[in-house]
Amino acid sequence: MLCAPKLGPFLCNAITWLAGGQTGRIGVNPNFKKLYSLVSEMQIKRGLKCSVESHLTTGLNVYCCSAYSDQEARKLHEFVAEGGGLLIGGQAWWWASQNPGKTAVADYPGNHILNPFGLSILGSSLKSGRFPVLVPGKGNYHFRSALSQFQDEVKGSKVLAEGWQSKLRKDCAAFLKIPAEGIPAYASLHRFLRKVLKQTGLPHVSQDHPVHSNSCEATLLCMATELAQSGTDCFSVVRRASKGTCPSQLYSPGPPVTMEINGTSPDTTVWVSTGLYLPGGFTANIMMPCAATTGLQVQIGCHSDDLSEAKKLCRAPVVIHRCCLDRPELSVSSLWGGLIYILVPQGSNLGPVSITITGVVPAPYFKLGETSLEEWKSSIRHYPVPWGELATDNIILTVPSEHLQDLEDPEPLLHLWDEMMGAVARLASISFPFPRPERIVADVQISAGWMHSGYPVMCHKKSAEELVNEKKIKFNGIWGPIHELGHNQQRHVWEFPPHTTEATCNLWSVYIHETVLGIHRSQAHPALTPSDRETRVQEYLRKGAPLKEWSVWTALETYLQVLEMNERREE
Repeated sequence: MLCAPKLGPFLCNAITWLAGGQTGRIGVNPNFKKLYSLVSEMQIKRGLKCSVESHLTTGLNVYCCSAYSDQEARKLHEFVAEGGGLLIGGQAWWWASQNPGKTAVADYPGNHILNPFGLSILGSSLKSGRFPVLVPGKGNYHFRSALSQFQDEVKGSKVLAEGWQSKLRKDCAAFLKIPAEGIPAYASLHRFLRKVLKQTGLPHVSQDHPVHSNSCEATLLCMATELAQSGTDCFSVVRRASKGTCPSQLYSPGPPVTMEINGTSPDTTVWVSTGLYLPGGFTANIMMPCAATTGLQVQIGCHSDDLSEAKKLCRAPVVIHRCCLDRPELSVSSLWGGLIYILVPQGSNLGPVSITITGVVPAPYFKLGETSLEEWKSSIRHYPVPWGELATDNIILTVPSEHLQDLEDPEPLLHLWDEMMGAVARLASISFPFPRPERIVADVQISAGWMHSGYPVMCHKKSAEELVNEKKIKFNGIWGPIHELGHNQQRHVWEFPPHTTEATCNLWSVYIHETVLGIHRSQAHPALTPSDRETRVQEYLRKGAPLKEWSVWTALETYLQVLEMNERREE
């Protein structure tokens, strides 16, 4: 946009305004050569000379540069503070897509320049269209105005204007990610928000007590999460919301735990389970060798779905917290608590890494071939934390710990899961054991559907019981979780999207049920009974076999017919 010819007059007016009515020089960074060509002739007529400048130099009234580098951030701050004009532009959506785990408003280079001025470029984009100019004095939304009115709503004296609540919640989430250190205006707003939160406490939210996303409670949940991640004392917030039961009465941190993790992951980022749990509001201290502080992160919690777009919330929208392990000793706290993981990034080649963690409690954790069965029976499965894990080299199941307390012997169950994962790898023609164990995590609420694929595969708590019941898996099958694991094996080169997206993943469900569980496809799912299949084919042909209806079970039928033809040939 900063180089579009039709915006020439607008850009020239902007530069003239930045010059403040003074005559002088305009410096244009070489990255903006097209802008230089666009405005140089017009500015000469206005008594301003344009020149291409590779960096900020003395004698400039206005400097024009892109937002893709922050090399001169400090100089630009001084330049503006001394009265210079700055024209800067760029988009951050591509940067955001290439830097997962980082936040555009805080980490994007251009925002290192813009944040102290009260501006930020978001890591998203708008759909093109016409946007009417707002009329002053018409009650238009403004972040600060909304915050003031929000405080009134919390007190019960006023209600936010319609549509403002969800906008404020999203703006709070973005704003609170911007580091406030050294920026008085931001620090002041942080103090204001902390004051509001300490006055109200955390809203109660659960499956039995959901809150609407367009509500004061949802905004407070979002605000609390972001404030906690920006450094607010989590313990005081949790204590304020605990209604008489202090977290320290429920959990007593154990002795320091030292473990060795594999710090090598050539192909993808890995979550390494520690078997430890950090209670909400508590602080964990993590110590590790200096040489290992390159790229590793600590993650509190595994419920990684962002529910910000949900209409109803059964938990806070974001409940995991990640920190870079960029120093030999790090303290990390979490408002919501959770199981503790060390994240090993793709390309890491650290080898064995020794890590010591204090301030935490043990969680129910059983690793096939490593954990003592006697210790599991006598103590581990009874650890009083909300979540626990069962693990092999190929799959890790995270479920509410209540489903583990009566599990006497996890080994047969995990051997079965390993056998199923071997079949998943075999059908996908990939190496086994898996380079990175797949994960299935149960949650009180997920971002889409009954289950969804990814790392981790997410499912609702109601599905947790079927994950850890060996007898039910063998007798009834386990279609849904294998369907999602099948999604993880799909490859674009042999898909026909959108038609086969929800079809070919079911090939894994059919294969595992037949080769591992001994359940024929006709019994593995109600949609695959012979009568249903025949009815579906005839109905599809009756309509003229339209491509738009070739999806899910109809598309799967195509693959099953090819499979069954080959099976008959082999008989």
